[in-house]
This record gives sequence, structure tokens and C-alpha cells, in this order.
Amino acid sequence: MVMSMTGFGRAEISVGTRDIIVEIKSVNHRYYEFSCRTGRGYSFLEDKLKKYVGEKVSRGKVDMYVSVTENDDTAVEVELNRPLAKGYIDAMHTLAKDYGVREDISVSVLARISDIFQIHRPPTDEEAVFNDVKVAVDEALSHFLEMRRAEGDRLRADILSRAEHIISIVGEIEERSPITVQEYRERLYAKLKDVLQSNNIDEQRILTEAAIFADKVAVDEETVRLRSHFDQMKSFLDSDQPIGRKLDFIVQEMNREANTIGSKVTDSKLAHKVVEIKGEIEKIREQVQNIE
Repeated sequence: MVMSMTGFGRAEISVGTRDIIVEIKSVNHRYYEFSCRTGRGYSFLEDKLKKYVGEKVSRGKVDMYVSVTENDDTAVEVELNRPLAKGYIDAMHTLAKDYGVREDISVSVLARISDIFQIHRPPTDEEAVFNDVKVAVDEALSHFLEMRRAEGDRLRADILSRAEHIISIVGEIEERSPITVQEYRERLYAKLKDVLQSNNIDEQRILTEAAIFADKVAVDEETVRLRSHFDQMKSFLDSDQPIGRKLDFIVQEMNREANTIGSKVTDSKLAHKVVEIKGEIEKIREQVQNIE
């Protein structure tokens, strides 16, 4: 099954006393790279989630956002730092007195000074939190992976379509290549006849020259290897394993064979066919860059 490296998934659930939101998205990357944003006090989730997601994703730059809201009223205790609060109030009185400004100290004003409050949380059961978050992560991952699969199916269909087109062009090259040798032999015979102005042409010389030419322009080995690369690529596209790097290597090999064929052909029709093959291989390469 072909998987794209791009995808998005989101889940919003309530588990026990926790409201949890998880978003996950990914873009192309040579390797697996994971980053996670969590609320204050939940950074311990990052390493756990990196490993957990890494069991299902092998390539791509993955970004995850996790929000955990505790709805238990007894979960947090807020204590007033009385000495610090008194110090602020005394300083405000002095400010108003010494500079003649209106004294408007109120609870709402003091509440904006966060350091006069001390927040006490009970010890966090990290494993319990992770287990709850996993429920949301699994749902988000399900949507995320489904999007990757759908995009992967599209990529697979496009690559196979282009592969079939290339194979058809290869068949045309294989069919045309022997004809170019025959045409070369006929041109050579006509040229010698014109130069020698005689019908007494050394047929053996013609055959020898044609044989040398045929050897120089023979592309049988390259087309056979090219077909083999496409067969291998098709087998990878039917695999359940990550195949992006393997496909990338095969595309390089296909491009190498196409370049060799291009360097051998002297016929303009075949040269145009090779250009068409290389164009299709480049489009396949671009698609392969998106595959996990």
C-alpha cells in the first residue's frame, strides 16, 4: 500500500475529567522528524508521542499539537503569597502618595500580578495522562493515515500510468532501432555508389560498416534493464512496506538507462522518443518524492 508523506488529522474528545484536542499534520522529509507542542506541565508527553507515532509513520516531517484541559475542581489549589501581596500594596500606596496619583488599588488590579499567587497541583500521573491522550491521538492518527493512504493511491495510479506510457515508448524504440541500421546500410550503399560511380560495390565492406554501426547504436541491453526497473517498481508499489527510498533509487537507475539510450541513438525520431521518456521519468521522480 502506497502512503503519501502529506496528511492531516484532528480529534477532540473527553476522557474522564480531561478534555483533549490533538492535531497532527505532516509534509515531505527525507527521514522521520517529529515535533510536538503541548500545554504547560505536559512536556513529558513529547518523547512518548514521538515514539508512539514513529511506530506508524516512517518518513515525513510530523507536527503535533496536544491540548489537555483538566475539569477536576480539586485538581489545582491557588494560594495567596501574602508577604508578596502586602509588598505590592505598600509599594502602590507609596507610589500614590509620593507622586500624587489617584490610588485605585483593587482585587482585579492585583490579580494581574501573577507571581503573588502560588499554584499547587497534585502529582501528575503521567502514565494515566498519556493513556488518555493516546485515545485522542489514535483517532487523529486514523484520519491522518487515511488521508495519507488516499493520496498514496492517487500517486500510485499516476506513477503506473506514466510507467505504462514509458514502456509503450520503449517498445517503439525497440521496433525502430533495427530499422535505423537498415536505413544506415542503404545510405552507405548509395553514398559509395555515388562516389565510385559504379555498381561494383564491396558488399562485405557494407556489411562490416553496418555491423559496426549496429553495435554502436544497439540499445537492447538498456531497454531490457529499463523494463526490469519498471517491473521492480511495480512490485514495490504493491508492497505494504515504506518504499519511498527504494523508488527514489530505481528512478535514478531508470534515468541513467534513458541517458545511455539517448547517447547512442542517432535517429531524430528515436531522439524525440528518448526526450519523452526522460520527461515522464522526471514526473515520476517528482511523485516519488511524496511517497513514504
